[in-house]
Amino acid sequence: MVRISDVAKMANVSTATVSRVLSNSGNVKKETAEKVLEAIKKLNYQPNLLARQLRRLETKTVLVVVPDITNTFFSKILRGIEQVAIENDYEVLLGDTGNSLEREKGYLDILRQKKADGMILLTARLESHLLEEISHEFPVVLACEYLEGSDIPTVSIDNISSARKATEYLISLGHKRIGFLSGPMDVILSRDRLKGFKQGMMQHDIAIEPNLIQEGDFSFESGFNLMTKLLALTEPPTAVFASSDEMAIGAIKAIKAKGLKVPDDISIVGFDDIKFASIFEPALTTVSQPMFEIGQKAMELLIKLIQKDKLEKSQYILEDQLVIRETCKEKKKDMIKM
Repeated sequence: MVRISDVAKMANVSTATVSRVLSNSGNVKKETAEKVLEAIKKLNYQPNLLARQLRRLETKTVLVVVPDITNTFFSKILRGIEQVAIENDYEVLLGDTGNSLEREKGYLDILRQKKADGMILLTARLESHLLEEISHEFPVVLACEYLEGSDIPTVSIDNISSARKATEYLISLGHKRIGFLSGPMDVILSRDRLKGFKQGMMQHDIAIEPNLIQEGDFSFESGFNLMTKLLALTEPPTAVFASSDEMAIGAIKAIKAKGLKVPDDISIVGFDDIKFASIFEPALTTVSQPMFEIGQKAMELLIKLIQKDKLEKSQYILEDQLVIRETCKEKKKDMIKM
């Protein structure tokens, strides 16, 4: 087994100089570094990464916590994180909370036990004081969700303005009786999207009817069930804005089950722009989030925190886009009769 001392002997330098070349730290003359690298190549020297990491008290591993791994929305964010992690020699440890607060708390112990150098949270449902405490001890970045009034670095879109934009699009098509399918109200994204929906309605002096607002959990099943409830009303909505694409697709399934058509009878707008949104028939009009870019930026910020580099700012708001496809059309003059 080739040792670092063998490399040092061949290059006629000290072991400390070899270490500095390997870690790319310290002042090493170009010609000296080239001699060391040539010796490493000739001897096929493989550095003991584990020993080096232990000396530096680093793991080259980051923890990424998601609320629900079955939700396809997170896959592109994870790909963005993974790309930047690989480019910087980090491995990604994935934790799925299954929407459980206890499991989310449990993942904090991985940081406390020094099994990861930092953490990206794609969920922020824990008590704010817990997240603040852990972020003061370890590098932490929030992606998608955020804490109001916190200085924890965050990457997201403006959920309020994007929801308002989607609502105003439906209003521009002549819809006034618009249903809203929200996510769980203990999630700040759900509250923001509901706030944007209400702002859009109020800015056009359209009454907000409480029975047209239904709380779900972002899933296909909740979209189907909540849409079924809305269709049972004496006067159903002519359009529905769902807080996720999965809910929107579930809602379309419920509409079809009643013998109605999208968008001929009811218009639908989703949120996220998951891959299936463009494949589904009819192709879903939705708010597109830059998921891959969110993941990239979150990982870039985490690496800066790990390396103790100064951040230019703590909050990054990326651009969203309303993607017009096939699930919306102008409101029919006659109301739907059930």
